[in-house]
Amino acid sequence: MRRSVGLGWAAALILAFGVAGLTQAQPAAPARPPAGTPARTPIAASPSVDVNLVMALDASGSVDDERFELQKQGYARAFLSPRVLNAIRNGNEQSIAVSMVQWTGPTLHLVMVPWMVIRDETSARAFAAAIAAAPRQLMGGGTSLSGALDFSVLMLNASPYRAAKRVIDISGDGSNNLGRPVEQARDEAVAMGIRINGLPIMVVEPDLDMYFRQSVIGGPGAFIVPVKSYDAFAEAILRKLVSEISQDQPAGRSLGEGGKPRTKLAER
Repeated sequence: MRRSVGLGWAAALILAFGVAGLTQAQPAAPARPPAGTPARTPIAASPSVDVNLVMALDASGSVDDERFELQKQGYARAFLSPRVLNAIRNGNEQSIAVSMVQWTGPTLHLVMVPWMVIRDETSARAFAAAIAAAPRQLMGGGTSLSGALDFSVLMLNASPYRAAKRVIDISGDGSNNLGRPVEQARDEAVAMGIRINGLPIMVVEPDLDMYFRQSVIGGPGAFIVPVKSYDAFAEAILRKLVSEISQDQPAGRSLGEGGKPRTKLAER
């Protein structure tokens, strides 16, 4: 009698576990939202700004620590100027997205300040403080303007912001001596609708402004601001930033007749 009772309990347990396993194996039916629940909204599009701007600072061997610091502080001071902020406020979106990199050789690049949006005095001060606090991490390795342009293009393509204009602002005190020809890098960037403006520092190479005009800058409205000494860098970058933020040429017109890059060689 006891044996039959034991078998009965065993059979019951097996049956219970089997039913439970079958129940768990069945996929649960999706729950229906209550009536009147609004449909899920799609993911918001990327925020829009007037300009996506990459500023590329020369950290090659000819730029000692004092000169690098003068470059860096020149950019930081420029973003504290009311002239820059007024130029930003006159845009359609009244905001710009900016990042900063340092460069030397063909594969030696570092992001100093990641993408930040500037739309008011508070955000401008935050960006200036980030520039001032960013350390120098590269020294030497040649002067590859082409590598700097290629890396800046990658930065622009990875920007989380949509912009009517995409600009590379490159400063340097020497011509391209490593990596692929800078003209190739320039032409490929211009074909993507990117404008390249230059800030040649004519301390080591007195005719560097001519080289930048012919080989580095590109795109509609592109220009250079020559700098004859590092002490004049702050004023030069201020003028340059105001000009490139204020320009209203559509960045999409990157090619002239015959598919050749159309470049305005202007000196401001």
